[in-house]
Amino acid sequence: MFKTNEGTVDRVLRIVVGLALIAGFFLNGGGAYSWLYLIGIVPLATGLIGWCP
Repeated sequence: MFKTNEGTVDRVLRIVVGLALIAGFFLNGGGAYSWLYLIGIVPLATGLIGWCP
């Protein structure tokens, strides 16, 4: 599909940050800006596929 353009450390960090942001969405008790935690989907997805545009 795409050639991998992320290193191993970069991928691991993206996955960890993405999971942390998504966990913050579920752990936050419905704050006004809790939807911003869903931005974690982007680093999680790019970390999993190994390609960032």
